[in-house]
Amino acid sequence: MSLLRVIGRPLLASMFISGGLHSLRRPQDVAPAAEPVVRSVADRVAAVPDDTEKAVRINGAVQVAAGVLLGLGRMPRLSALALAATVVPTTLAGHRFWDADDPAERAQQRIHFLKNLSMLGGLLIAADDTGGTPSLLWRGRHAARGLRHDAHLVRRSVRATARPAAAAGAARAKLPG
Repeated sequence: MSLLRVIGRPLLASMFISGGLHSLRRPQDVAPAAEPVVRSVADRVAAVPDDTEKAVRINGAVQVAAGVLLGLGRMPRLSALALAATVVPTTLAGHRFWDADDPAERAQQRIHFLKNLSMLGGLLIAADDTGGTPSLLWRGRHAARGLRHDAHLVRRSVRATARPAAAAGAARAKLPG
């Protein structure tokens, strides 16, 4: 594993572990901001609980678990995807700069919103990072290409030997005996 991955993954994960622990310990601090987003998502997705504090705790637990896994380099692609899935509602709930009336507050929330978008971009890159090894899709395509090549060689060898074998069989059939 490269040094950049060894250093970068824990750095990327640290914000999620910290924020997730806060959401687990004190969901009441986050629940008022999360209420409109949780209500909107809960109406559309049956798996999301109606109780905002419970949804905040679940989001925090996912952030902690996936953050630890990403930081340790265990299932980094899956954990990066899980974290990316938590960034969207967290950003929409916590950094609604378009609702802020105070220009200073609006600017601050816009900075945090863009920071979260940047983290989302990093997570998407991490989710696509195969760590230098080919992806399962590439390996599958490569194996299929190899099988097609082998089948082509078998077909050619069968064709090349079928005609002489058929001729030898025909000649043997003509022999007395």
